[in-house]
Amino acid sequence: MERFFTKTEDDVKIAFNYYRTGHDSVVIICPGWFMTKDSNAFSQLADSLSARFDVISMDFRGHGESDGYFTFTSKEILDLDAVVKYAKKYYRQVYLMGFSLGGAMVLIYGAIKGNVDKIIAVSPPSDFNKIENKMWHPNAWIPTFKKFEPKRWISIRPSLIIHKKIRPVDIVDQIKVPTLFIAGAKDVTVCPWHTEKLYQKAACKKSFELFENGIHAEDIFIGEREKFLNLCMQWLN
Repeated sequence: MERFFTKTEDDVKIAFNYYRTGHDSVVIICPGWFMTKDSNAFSQLADSLSARFDVISMDFRGHGESDGYFTFTSKEILDLDAVVKYAKKYYRQVYLMGFSLGGAMVLIYGAIKGNVDKIIAVSPPSDFNKIENKMWHPNAWIPTFKKFEPKRWISIRPSLIIHKKIRPVDIVDQIKVPTLFIAGAKDVTVCPWHTEKLYQKAACKKSFELFENGIHAEDIFIGEREKFLNLCMQWLN
């Protein structure tokens, strides 16, 4: 694995981990709010996927080694666009895999830019303003406690939430490439109805998978690693 940096159109430095394993396709992993490319879950996911694909795992602005302040999907399309443009120079196929707000971001990107080949959205919210985020529930705070990583926590730099945002549910029907929607039935952070609603409105080739014991975003991977990986690899092949 190597560390690389690129710049966005608004001059923000974006960091990514690059797993070059000699494939002609690449998966770009997009973590959600409060998660980074170096989080244990995403390092393990990238390692696992690198057996079949090259992998780029990125830090959105205001996270990890990237500069700037996180805008909760208002400007992060610029971050993803910079990474996709980098990847397009070297790969025949570029795939996006996003989690939570990263999942919202890959859907927004697919609808607006459309210059990728397949998308996987895990626990994406249909509308930022309708996210439940029941942090007092055990299915929220226990996984958060288990994933406690001091270096990651101190790296997070949010902006104000007031920036105007695109609602994924308003544009998901503009996505043209095959899209896999994944949700956890026990998710209390972004309840599964969000993902199902997005799936129902999507007009592209699509599939929906509900993990009956799944919680939120990367916790679905942590809880059922083999099933999650097999599902994603089958979709991308």
